[in-house]
Amino acid sequence: MRSLPSDQTVDTTAYEGDIQLVFSQVYLLMTLGLVITAVVAAWISASPTLLRLIYTNWWVPLGLFVVQIILVIVLTAAITRISTGVAVSIFIAYAALLGLTLSAIFIVYTDASIATTFFVTAGTFGVTSIFGFVTKRDLTKMGSLLFMLLIGFVLASLLNLFLHSETIYWILTYLGIAIFVGLIAYDTQKIKRMAASGLATGRQRGSLVVIGALALYLDFINLFLLLLRIFGRSR
Repeated sequence: MRSLPSDQTVDTTAYEGDIQLVFSQVYLLMTLGLVITAVVAAWISASPTLLRLIYTNWWVPLGLFVVQIILVIVLTAAITRISTGVAVSIFIAYAALLGLTLSAIFIVYTDASIATTFFVTAGTFGVTSIFGFVTKRDLTKMGSLLFMLLIGFVLASLLNLFLHSETIYWILTYLGIAIFVGLIAYDTQKIKRMAASGLATGRQRGSLVVIGALALYLDFINLFLLLLRIFGRSR
């Protein structure tokens, strides 16, 4: 979900305080979302009863997916009209619901490989986000290309659900990794530009923090799941 406000060319040095404040809040909220997702996923995976409830009824995962999509749409569409508290609550609800969905990875993969993949993802995210923050290169065009590639990636992934092609599966895995690595840098730069626009005050800052945290959270989760295909070890 690419939902950050449009790019603006500004002198970021004039708003260093705003930038630092926004990013500290963005990373804090993003981290909170990741912790909630991980805790919920681990909790569900430790309960055979809850696992059976979720994965023996096909409509439960489908319902969770639909609700998650609705929450993201509501959050991105109404971000400028709702209070920061409500926006944060929707974000937390989304993170918790995604934890329910991702609980299956603890059944499929070993805890050690999940932990390894998480640290690899965190390291990759950190390096790439720093690049997006410090680079002087305008990543706007790259972001547009990545968005088109993301659409193609999603469509090809859906198609491969029917084709069951292992070759396509691995091509999409590495393509997806490249896409989300690029999006981390792009979204980081976009957040920085908006924070430096002079508009990141009061309610506008709260909106930017939540929508920025959501964008980076989704980048992280998708990168993690793709890397798990490579580093994950089956039980």
